[in-house]
Amino acid sequence: MGYTREELKEFMLKEIEIIQDIIKRMAFNSFMIKGWTITLVAVTLLLKGSKYQVLIAFLPLVVFWFLDAYFLWQERLYRRLYEWVIQNRLQTDEYLFDMNAYRFKHKEQSILRIMFSITLGWFYGSIFILTLIYAIYVFLQKGGC
Repeated sequence: MGYTREELKEFMLKEIEIIQDIIKRMAFNSFMIKGWTITLVAVTLLLKGSKYQVLIAFLPLVVFWFLDAYFLWQERLYRRLYEWVIQNRLQTDEYLFDMNAYRFKHKEQSILRIMFSITLGWFYGSIFILTLIYAIYVFLQKGGC
């Protein structure tokens, strides 16, 4: 289609706005997941039951760790889409308003690799280690039920 440079510029600004909103939502989701992780792990550890109950705390920890990595992966894909729009929109109408960032997934690290990145690795790894230490303490106590 034959769009003028001014029309492409308007499209670019709108696309950038949409992509920025998506990135903000991903970052907010990541923030919320971290809060829920701490809450659910703490509540699980505070509940009194059998000594095996402490193992349940690992379930929300691992699930939310993966989800957080997934949202960070998505955020990175949308950042790549953002860069592509900035660099290419004024030259082409290709992928016009196409918000499918999965076309950049081959350029991004895997979700598993992101799980063990410095930021997520330290955050969730420290919770994992503290929970593991507490679980070992619970299991080593004599007569714990």
